[in-house]
Amino acid sequence: MEPLASWDNLQLAYRRASKGKRGSLDAAAFDHRVEDNVLQLAHELSSQLYRPGGYHSFFIHDPKRRLISAAPFRDRVVHHALCNLIEPRFERSFITDSYANRMGKGTHAARARCQQYARRFRYVWQADVRQFFPSVDHQILRCALARKVNDPHLIWLIDLILDGGKEVLKAQYDMVYFADDDLFAINRPRGLPIGNLTSQFWANVYMNPFDHFVKRELRCHGYVRYVDDFLLFADNKKTLWHWKTAAIERLALLRLTIHDGTHPRPVTEGIPFLGFQIFPDRMRLKRRNGVQYQQKFHRLLAQYAKGEINLEQVTASVRGWANHARWGNTVGLRKAVLMNTLVPKSGSLPKE
Repeated sequence: MEPLASWDNLQLAYRRASKGKRGSLDAAAFDHRVEDNVLQLAHELSSQLYRPGGYHSFFIHDPKRRLISAAPFRDRVVHHALCNLIEPRFERSFITDSYANRMGKGTHAARARCQQYARRFRYVWQADVRQFFPSVDHQILRCALARKVNDPHLIWLIDLILDGGKEVLKAQYDMVYFADDDLFAINRPRGLPIGNLTSQFWANVYMNPFDHFVKRELRCHGYVRYVDDFLLFADNKKTLWHWKTAAIERLALLRLTIHDGTHPRPVTEGIPFLGFQIFPDRMRLKRRNGVQYQQKFHRLLAQYAKGEINLEQVTASVRGWANHARWGNTVGLRKAVLMNTLVPKSGSLPKE
């Protein structure tokens, strides 16, 4: 247990948890007496007195409606401390083409890989897991974690975090019965709070057996996964239909299902993936994204005109969106959204 509760590990965890969060009240309160708080966490973890706090939950629409659950800041420090120790053990076993929540990966790399395969293969089958985070089965996940984590103190902390989040997404889950289930299957502990660092990491652990099934048993040479969204590429539809059937059967072993209506199609039709429409020769931002940001941009200008925000806040938002959009062929779109718009003077409109 010493590495988990060590000063160096908890200090590193604190720095990572506080990155970009220094302005929040929760983080500021922890930072005010950071040495005392770190020592207190070290004592609680080493003596197994630590207990997670409650989650603060809220809905976002980006673009789907999702329930986000934020753990207290001190719990986020513990999540980082745990991941500091166990994540390297799993990272070596992850496939190259798993792109979510991994160092050196991310959305831009995933889209680039998708386009690379779209240039190489003629057809794609794209699918995403239905209610992925609410569906993650704790027993299956715990077995996957225990294969590489044999320290009983780390298992104690993993169980504590899992147990603390099992009710968070209960209302978001629509019960699915699998082969050999009885009526008590509804009581199986399941669900990972969306927003936890541990949930993001454990999602890769949970899907890792499926990744290796696709690469090793199906021998699919064109495969990309980002959390619960995945794509399989091939040069004929018959192969993809066979892979679809096999993938559904394998996902059922993880107590997961995919959304209905997915089928193989030519890559030339474009692949809607991670906010962009990806073609072999170009990459377009989804129209909805441009429309939504144009509306947000006009709202920001109205707030600036009333003196509610400053110009730096408007500029930061514009730069953030433009830097995202520039990864595609979007010069015309960026001009249409941002140019020919007069920026009013601050305070030129009365506050309501």
